[in-house]
Amino acid sequence: MNVDRFVFAFAGLMILVSLGLSQVHSAYWLWFTAFVGANMFQAAFTGFCPLALILKKAGLKPGNAFN
Repeated sequence: MNVDRFVFAFAGLMILVSLGLSQVHSAYWLWFTAFVGANMFQAAFTGFCPLALILKKAGLKPGNAFN
């Protein structure tokens, strides 16, 4: 798995988890969903993703999206 696929999978998982938590625990978890979505939006334009930087330093093979 390369960095790009891991980032997309992790972001999708965080969105699904926060949506589930908003239904069973508190609606305030939707703020986390909004944070993840905003980070994905800015990464699409800037190419900057903190998780991608961490994964590159950890040794995962980079993909095309976060070069």
